[in-house]
Amino acid sequence: MNSITFGLWPLAGVTTVGVTADDADATMTAIIDGGLTAFDTAFSYGYDGESDQLLGRFIGNDRDRFSVTGKVGQRWSADHKRIVDGSAATLCADAETSLKRIGIEQFDVLMLHSPDPNVEIEKSAETMGELLHRGLTKRVGVCNVDAEQLRRFSGAVACTAVQCPLNLLQRDSLDDFIPEAMKLGCEVHVFWALMKGLLAGKISRDHQFAEGDSRPGYEVFQGAARQHAHDVIDQMKLIAESTGKTIAQLSIGWAASQPGVSSALVGARRPEQAQEIAATTRLSPDVLAALDALI
Repeated sequence: MNSITFGLWPLAGVTTVGVTADDADATMTAIIDGGLTAFDTAFSYGYDGESDQLLGRFIGNDRDRFSVTGKVGQRWSADHKRIVDGSAATLCADAETSLKRIGIEQFDVLMLHSPDPNVEIEKSAETMGELLHRGLTKRVGVCNVDAEQLRRFSGAVACTAVQCPLNLLQRDSLDDFIPEAMKLGCEVHVFWALMKGLLAGKISRDHQFAEGDSRPGYEVFQGAARQHAHDVIDQMKLIAESTGKTIAQLSIGWAASQPGVSSALVGARRPEQAQEIAATTRLSPDVLAALDALI
């Protein structure tokens, strides 16, 4: 299915426990061998640019075969605290650094990673426009914004792509954000289709996460919300058995099939997960209706 973008965040080594360099290389090999050609990285994916560097090793001299989305506007402090910085100096410097790390001259899409509360979003948008004018990217986009912020950003630069969360359990973006993005002429790329692995169906109700794993901090992994998620997953297992698909493939296929969605942005930590993602195919209307009926 060509409506899948592979995100390198899980391979960047920031919040993922137990992923080795060999795991990352094997996962990337499986994704490319599986036919996926669209990749998503960011300046802040890795404390020292691990995501960009990994992508660069696999793109090599075959740049024209791949689509690369980058993101700028987030950094890490010396003690590994996330910093949001939408200033012109940071956006320009980090775009240039990411391109050098990857070993390419131009992004297909460059996004503002998130709005800086200390910088008017229009100012950040204008800087992104400067990067577009300089030829560092073919197109400009934004993520982690609401509908009003998207309107303001789009009023200051030609914004053609957005990223937002969407999965079977979290559908709010279908109500207002995605319709607004469509109205503004933006491609919509959705993340969290697998909800950090929960909607892959491979995390048990009583699973204990390793120390340092970031997932227990998300509401969907806590208390009643987590139990509700597992109730839904139990029903998805029946649909998976009847269709010959995996739960992960159902989750990805559902997200990628929603109105206005251009691609589902999905990550993996292991080659077998990558193979499963790459083998995802479109879902029939009957299967989509059955999944919708679960919520």
